[in-house]
Parts: sequence; C-alpha cells; structure tokens
Amino acid sequence: MRDEFPHGEFVLMLKELIHQGQRVSMYHIEVPTVSGGTEVKEYVSHPGAVVILPMLDDGSVCLIKNWRYSAGKVLWELPAGTLEPGEPPEPAARRELQEETGYMAHECRLLHEFWASPGVYGEKMWLYLAQGLTQGPQQLDPTEQIEPVVLPWAEAVQMALQGTIQDAKTLIGILLWDRVRHEASTGSSDDRGLAGVHAV
Repeated sequence: MRDEFPHGEFVLMLKELIHQGQRVSMYHIEVPTVSGGTEVKEYVSHPGAVVILPMLDDGSVCLIKNWRYSAGKVLWELPAGTLEPGEPPEPAARRELQEETGYMAHECRLLHEFWASPGVYGEKMWLYLAQGLTQGPQQLDPTEQIEPVVLPWAEAVQMALQGTIQDAKTLIGILLWDRVRHEASTGSSDDRGLAGVHAV
C-alpha cells in the first residue's frame, strides 16, 4: 500500500470545536470522500504521550498496576504519560518513569512511534527503552493509584500472550521488545524485519 493519500494531499480541516478539555479537544472535521465531496467526522486532538519499558540490569521488567476509571478496574501497564505543552518526548519519558515507578534511567532509547487509535484520536505515542535504573520514590498525582511491580521478563511475556495484560500500549511494548531480543540472541530475521525499531 502506498503511503500517499490516494486522492491528493489531505489537510486536517478543523470545522467546529465541540469540547475543550484539560488535555484533549474534540472537533467536527471535514474529511474528503472518494467522489470528491466531504463528510463531517469527529476528531479528538491530543498532545501525544510516551510509553516506557523499564528494564532492570538482571533482565526483569517493571510494570505498574494502575487503577483506570475508564475501564473500571486495575490494569497491568507500562508506565506512560501525556506530553506537557512543547515538551520533547525523551524528557517526558524520563519524567513519567520517575513519577510512576520511582526509577531514574541512565539510558533512555527510542524504540518505536505509533498511533494509539487513529480512527478518531490524534494521540501519537513514543515508546522508550529505559535502562541503567536507579530506584527512588514515586511522585504520583493526587488521582493516581499506581503500584510498581518488578517481574521476570518471561512472566511479563506470558501475561501479554495469555490476556492478563489488556492495555494496548503495554502489549506493543512487551511483544515488540521480546521480538527484538529474540532476533538479537539468534541473529535471525525474516522478510518482515524490524526496520521501524530504533534500538536493536
């Protein structure tokens, strides 16, 4: 499939602001149709977010148990957070890692970039690998209920494969990095490759 928009360049047309929230804004937008007209759709603007994969020196990983009011339950997740206005992704990743887990990272490498829900949601996510970790205190927001849990890597992968982990960004982070680790250890690759991964 070509990367180009098949009917010419598409420029996002913000037609009407429906709701202005603290971090997101909802708009009506005009989307071009195949016949050359337009249709009005809903679009949520988001400043972007970071996801952090904290790997300890012994090969274990730090996940968090995070109470999510939108899901109505505690989810297993990788630490993550929304970018502040004008904030670059890497400093945000270091900040969110420390706030949610207490860990500070000596090294923070970009692994991948992806869109959370591009059908309606303009949230781009940057996935970072954090290594050389030093433990410190959490710095949680008043509404956050987060418990860091260190797990063996194999157990985290099994939790992803068996459905214990249901958070999409966490599934992406764990399964992508497990694939990278496997290819690095075996020296193997296939035609699909991992060209989009920045740290191999």
